[in-house]
Amino acid sequence: MAAQDNGITLVEAVTQALAFELKNDPQVVVFGQDIGANGGVFRATDGLQKTYGADRVLDTPLAETMIAGIAVGMATQGLRPIAEFQFMGFIYPGLDHILSHAARMRNRTRGRLSCPIVYRAPYGGGIHAPEHHSESTEAMFTHIPGLRVVVPSSPARAYGLLLAAIRDPDPVLFLEPKRIYRAAKQPVPDDGEALPLDRAFVLREGADLTLVAWGASIKETLAAAEQLSREGIEADVIDPATLKPLDIHTIIDSLEKTRRCVIVHEAARFGGLGAEIAAQIQEYAFDLLDAPVQRVTGYDAVMPYYQLENAYLPGVERILAGARAALEYVRDSGE
Repeated sequence: MAAQDNGITLVEAVTQALAFELKNDPQVVVFGQDIGANGGVFRATDGLQKTYGADRVLDTPLAETMIAGIAVGMATQGLRPIAEFQFMGFIYPGLDHILSHAARMRNRTRGRLSCPIVYRAPYGGGIHAPEHHSESTEAMFTHIPGLRVVVPSSPARAYGLLLAAIRDPDPVLFLEPKRIYRAAKQPVPDDGEALPLDRAFVLREGADLTLVAWGASIKETLAAAEQLSREGIEADVIDPATLKPLDIHTIIDSLEKTRRCVIVHEAARFGGLGAEIAAQIQEYAFDLLDAPVQRVTGYDAVMPYYQLENAYLPGVERILAGARAALEYVRDSGE
């Protein structure tokens, strides 16, 4: 699939990466409910079964436990399975296989077996979906030893990071921010070039503030950075992209310039990944800080239905408020 002159969307970049690997690696197998004939609920696998056949692009029943489990069996026997969950909210029946088997296979077999699986799942809110269709529980999965968690935030990063995830010898949870599946287009050469895992991307540079966000929240975070720039405040915008293992070094490098940080995510605040990043900043870079780390997050509540989802998701105004709290903080000297 060639990139169009006017670019492709994030979901089209996912399709492009899957097609590239299906074409070039005969061990790659793609499966999930309705991903074959129908091309998946978001059409991420559209046309792949027709091109590569039903023995490599397989429809399964709506049985997430089975989808997660047969991926482990395939991976330990030499295949490179890519399993799709229709929504992140449906992944939990498969959690036992992901946590108890895929993530610890290398350790359990003392390196004799690895588990090169990619578990794909659309995640996050903002598309007016019903309950269980707007989950953002990435922090829970980052707590699992042996499991890499990756979240792209643009078509180019979706293509490059998915290629890297498929080629990785260990299991990867690849969370696709469905709110921006079709939000923007970008030229993405179909050249098979992977992007590095475990490395953050600096999307915008500035010396006054560090903004850290991932997934769909990058959209509002970049908009907030643009607004701040019009006010004479320049912000680094950092997309960790790989949430586990986390590239804390790039964030700390930024703090050496800015000394103030705001972390943005749409997941619930309590125990969210923002808390882990803030803790690591405190642990490794406390002396760099001129202000407490601010978090702009979702709330400790179930993601609401569409009438309230925009109030739940961190918008530009809430990010600006967090930024101003960090910028205006003045340490009390106690004198």
